[in-house]
Amino acid sequence: MTSRDEHLVRALYAEHAAALWSFVVPLVDGDRARAQDVVQETMLRAWRRPEVLGQARGSVRPWLFTVARHLVIDEWRRHRTDRDVPLDAGAEVGADDGTDAVLDSWIVGDALARLSPQHRAVIEQCYFQGRTTADAAAVLGIPEGTVKSRAHYALRALRVALQEMGVTA
Repeated sequence: MTSRDEHLVRALYAEHAAALWSFVVPLVDGDRARAQDVVQETMLRAWRRPEVLGQARGSVRPWLFTVARHLVIDEWRRHRTDRDVPLDAGAEVGADDGTDAVLDSWIVGDALARLSPQHRAVIEQCYFQGRTTADAAAVLGIPEGTVKSRAHYALRALRVALQEMGVTA
């Protein structure tokens, strides 16, 4: 850097640093160290762009403010996930309030309502009442083979009904 460039950078800093500092501090939520880093990086970028240093005094400040604002935005974008969940806190563990179970039973109930009464009766006996095929056959008054066949087709129909409702496995 020549003495002329050094003089221009010093003059630039003397003229604009305080205003730039005042602009940046609120952007970084009052973090003075981050604000100082942004101001220094902005001045460094101005020094690396000699065409900016040679501009008339009034036109340099908007360029500096724009660079500083972009630096803050870029930093925020890089670190926004760090702000979402602090690493030392870990992931939040939700409490089981039973909402999922209620919603699941509601969805299954709606899907069961789409089945034929015969299929619904077999599903209720075998899966909700926990009966064996022989016991379900005795309760329903149908052969055991019919219970097995209806259970098979009822489960297929239930799967299709759930898929039509937008439920995926």
